[in-house]
Amino acid sequence: MQRIKIGIIGLGRMGRKHLKELVACDYWDVKYTCDINPEKARHSYEIAPDAIFTTNERDIFDDPEVECVGLFALADTRASRIEEAIKAGKHVICEKPIAYKLQDEWDVVRLEESTDKFCTVNLYLRNAWYTAALRDFARSGEIGDLAIIRICHMTPGLSPGEGHEYEGPSFHDCGMHYVDICRWFADSEYKTGHAQAIRMWDYKDPWWLQCHGTFENGIVYDITQGFVYGQLAKDQTHNSYMELIGSRGFVRMTHDFKTAVVEMHGEHITQRIEKPYGDKNIDRLCLLMGQAISTGIRPDHLPRFRDAAIASEYAWKMLDDARRNDLPSKGTPQELEQIHYRRAHATNGYGLLDPCTNR
Repeated sequence: MQRIKIGIIGLGRMGRKHLKELVACDYWDVKYTCDINPEKARHSYEIAPDAIFTTNERDIFDDPEVECVGLFALADTRASRIEEAIKAGKHVICEKPIAYKLQDEWDVVRLEESTDKFCTVNLYLRNAWYTAALRDFARSGEIGDLAIIRICHMTPGLSPGEGHEYEGPSFHDCGMHYVDICRWFADSEYKTGHAQAIRMWDYKDPWWLQCHGTFENGIVYDITQGFVYGQLAKDQTHNSYMELIGSRGFVRMTHDFKTAVVEMHGEHITQRIEKPYGDKNIDRLCLLMGQAISTGIRPDHLPRFRDAAIASEYAWKMLDDARRNDLPSKGTPQELEQIHYRRAHATNGYGLLDPCTNR
């Protein structure tokens, strides 16, 4: 098998995660790594010693040997770089959101849909073993008609002011993953929605949001997301689950970021499955994208730019709705300063900052 040459742009926390998995995957040959910060060269060579480090992204776009570009820098740069990559005849792997502004996201969608090159985005829950297990069990008929989808993800996580400027508030930056997977479970488009949120520590944007509504096929949902779960607690923990509830049974998932547990309670089957959580499942994304380029056949689980744009648009819609429905504030700016200090000095915990970029 001839390996696919790829150039990586952006070597922050997520860029390095992708780089590690690309190096480990047999489909890929990382030819270039690129970052505007020349000090990132050391981190690049630690992971991919044979790759050429550059601060000039044109080296990647202009090299005819490079078949694919990985875009992992900030969201405000993604739309223009996606356009450059597609113009250069290259495939694209991208972080979410695919652009800073919603209109640019839909412009990028049209670019993808007008090219024969494969483009994908890191909507990591689509590649998780547990979401596949939930969906497969629901589709088996064991829970009857799927009626209710409930998703909750609350951790201490990233706090306000820690690099969200281009990805948006908590419910957009992180929450769009749950907006996307909820739609994937329902296999339908969103119809109605209502949101309530709160501004924590007097920050300008909501940092906890709960929304509920219906899909066009009649399934109802609720999604709760926030990085507000015990930021200053002595011993930090989290609350994360997914439930698919049907007319006859249900299936649910919980995890501790190390092990995921899926509990199936069907009409004829009761089963419990425990497996490693899988973190961001970037290894799976790299594998699926490698298969797509090598075979010319797009795997079903490989997310499209359209999926990211729909999730982004709906996350923004719920944030806008929350602002119309009374947006109270709790906590103080002084507490936020304490949180920032704690997280800046933490060596173990949730959503730790990248020491190289402070994001």
